[in-house]
Amino acid sequence: MITAADLWTVSYTVAGIAALAAAAGTIGLRLLAARSVATSLNVVAAVTVAATLAGVVVISMEMFISRKDLDVVLAVVAITGIAGFAVALLLGRRVSAASRLLLAAVQEVGRGGGYRPPTAVLPAELAALSAELETAHGQLAEARDRERALEASRRELVAWVSHDLRTPLAGLRAMAEALEDEVVTDWPTISRYHAQIRAETGRLTLMIDDLFQLSRIHAGALRLSRQVVGVGDLIGEALTGAEPLARAKRVRLRGSAAPGLPPVSVDTAAVGRALLNLVVNAIRHTPADGAVEVLADHEPGIATVSVSDSCGGIPAEHLPRVFDVGFRGETARTPVTGEGAGLGLSIARGIIEAHRGQIGVGNAGNGCRFVIRLPLAAGAVTRHEAGHREGATRTAPAAAARLLRDWAGPA
Repeated sequence: MITAADLWTVSYTVAGIAALAAAAGTIGLRLLAARSVATSLNVVAAVTVAATLAGVVVISMEMFISRKDLDVVLAVVAITGIAGFAVALLLGRRVSAASRLLLAAVQEVGRGGGYRPPTAVLPAELAALSAELETAHGQLAEARDRERALEASRRELVAWVSHDLRTPLAGLRAMAEALEDEVVTDWPTISRYHAQIRAETGRLTLMIDDLFQLSRIHAGALRLSRQVVGVGDLIGEALTGAEPLARAKRVRLRGSAAPGLPPVSVDTAAVGRALLNLVVNAIRHTPADGAVEVLADHEPGIATVSVSDSCGGIPAEHLPRVFDVGFRGETARTPVTGEGAGLGLSIARGIIEAHRGQIGVGNAGNGCRFVIRLPLAAGAVTRHEAGHREGATRTAPAAAARLLRDWAGPA
């Protein structure tokens, strides 16, 4: 019969052996920290078997069991130890093989290939690591593609702007030299040169302003001073600003806003510039006697503004590049009088996206339609719905309504 003293002897003996085995195992694992996982698993198995054998031997000697019984116990422990070693070895080899597969996949990325996850079944931790590596590689590839596209866009922009700057500068230099050398002396020609110099200077100023604005957008330095404003006001101001160009090109300009259109919270100057860029772009690409129409409406939580023209449509292969820096949809880069550096649509996209909005383009009818989507001002939807429940019909502010009425007919 086992007494309390025997239990105490067994307890402190086993505890001491376990402590010594754990210390030896810890030292061994630290010394072999740079080796494979299989080696560490073998160390763990060896420490476990050794501690078990030592405990059995010491306890057998303390309790004075028979030699025959001790041999049986040792045989059982040895067999279980061998089984433990075998399992540890197999597990270690499996983990090592999975690690080598994962390492080979990562090395393939370093040699310029894409990351392809191993097809073999991996342990859960390595499988999770492989999934994260695949996700990270996909994100890096997308970022690399965006960077390459941006760099190509920058190179194109530098080339295009250099070309667009050289042409007016050459003309300015020629006219200045003609005036300085008194090659032209008649007053009508001198007056014409002065007017042309002023026009070219204004065009250069516009190009530089566009470049400065675009650089601030790309640098994330665009500061927005938001205020609640009616979409009708923005449309009216854009139509007013574009009216001289529309009249000069004999393009009909129309605009309207849906009744009860809730307001938006935007930087009025920035969004007004984006909308004006779209309207001016539409007018420039619309032939004489064509029409440009600006419509405002709303969806749940969103205000929409569409700018439709009569340009004949944009080729499908060009649609994804319409908002790219410097893109004009034509091969010839000869600047047209009054045009900038082809940055207007890029600036418009940057401004709208800075307001957490969206801008898109598609072909519609005999032209194309640009659509701006902006979030409504906070609480605007609630107030709008409350107004309908009370039977009230909201309209654009008086100034906007008056402007839009003026633009509802032919320009």
